[in-house]
Amino acid sequence: MTAPGAPEHGFDRFRQGWEEQVGEAYPAPAFTPGATGEFRISARAVLVHEAVLADVHSRSLAGTNSSAVDQGDDTVLFHAVTRNAWDFARHGEGRLTVPAGDFMLQRSGPPTVEAARQARATVLILPARGLGPLIGDRLVTGSAATAEARLLLGHAELLSRSAPDLSPSGAEAAQLALIELVRGVLRQQPDATEPAHAPALAQAARELAEARLADPQLSPALLAGELAVSVRTLHRAFAGAEETVAGYIRRRRLERARAALLSATGRPSISELAAYWQFADSSHFGRAFRRQYGQSPAEFVRAATNRRSGNVGSGARLPAEAAGRDPGEEGGPGQ
Repeated sequence: MTAPGAPEHGFDRFRQGWEEQVGEAYPAPAFTPGATGEFRISARAVLVHEAVLADVHSRSLAGTNSSAVDQGDDTVLFHAVTRNAWDFARHGEGRLTVPAGDFMLQRSGPPTVEAARQARATVLILPARGLGPLIGDRLVTGSAATAEARLLLGHAELLSRSAPDLSPSGAEAAQLALIELVRGVLRQQPDATEPAHAPALAQAARELAEARLADPQLSPALLAGELAVSVRTLHRAFAGAEETVAGYIRRRRLERARAALLSATGRPSISELAAYWQFADSSHFGRAFRRQYGQSPAEFVRAATNRRSGNVGSGARLPAEAAGRDPGEEGGPGQ
């Protein structure tokens, strides 16, 4: 695909070529040309399951990559520059010039200003699953000459030739291998053993824990595995928060259970809450609740009832939030 015509129409022409070659289900990264409207590039792109591998030649590119997570475009972009240089700028990061022989990794989210003239790069676009929390809002740069980066790029080159012959299951496996190789590259970057990165790692762990609070497998070891760090490193990241990883999980589960107990209708039983939020039994749940709030669950419910003027409904149904349903969803068990 190429966009050699008038600069102001360059990206529109490029996007059309991209969709013809890769498919509308995997759109080109959102890009807004700069004031000059410059967008003169050519690329050869290959789709591997949900990943895109592209060899990009930029004659003249200037504009803003504005892919947004809240628009469902949660991806990771990897640029390995092979000729001249590629400039990136993001608020709070300043301007980064990535010369030939280096790479840059970023997650979709905050707008990134890009500029590249007479440059070439291998570009990978991958789902952010399992990678996004490791990157956050940083622009991660490094040498493409490391063994880990060379292994990633070698796999990408092989895939670019082999992709048309892969079965659907083979393509999915190849994408998973790409993601694991990117993890390997990231592990060579400054990690959370450095104080500056500990808060980011702790926040990433909290976000993952929030999404899996009801999961019986949730543990510090699971979170560490998802974030590609050791359990010891994860515990060190939480050291400054005066709360352990397990303590955070327990506190958030208790807070969610407490919120369910405040429900005036459809309030679950103590045993249901204990089971749903992964406490061994109702007695264990009751002891943890008392340590956290200074009263038993039953005492808490009675006190809340006394503060309300209405009647407290009965029933043993979990509220929509605890049951994993949309609060606005109608029907379901017990209705």
